[in-house]
Amino acid sequence: MLFQISVIPLGGDIHLSDELADVLGVIDRSGLRYQLGPGSTCIEGEWDEAMALIRDCHAEARRHSKHVITLIKVEDDEGQRDKLRSNVRSVEEKAGRRLETCDAPGREAS
Repeated sequence: MLFQISVIPLGGDIHLSDELADVLGVIDRSGLRYQLGPGSTCIEGEWDEAMALIRDCHAEARRHSKHVITLIKVEDDEGQRDKLRSNVRSVEEKAGRRLETCDAPGREAS
């Protein structure tokens, strides 16, 4: 399953990178596969473990802010694995070329 989350701590600085770095630390330590994007993070895992992680991310953001919004989108594709990469590969195959993505270490933007 894929879980796309956006954690938005409100009421502080207009730049959220400090608070979000702490949230990403929680995700990184979880051991679940994830992909950071410019406005959200995609996590791959089973329901219970991912929802517990999302709860922990929200709690980490609350340490910095009294008002936090956490948005969650879930893709549940039974029996599928490695969706973080396979979804991107599928679109690239249909497009007939490599596309610019956030998960592309070493790829040069065109």
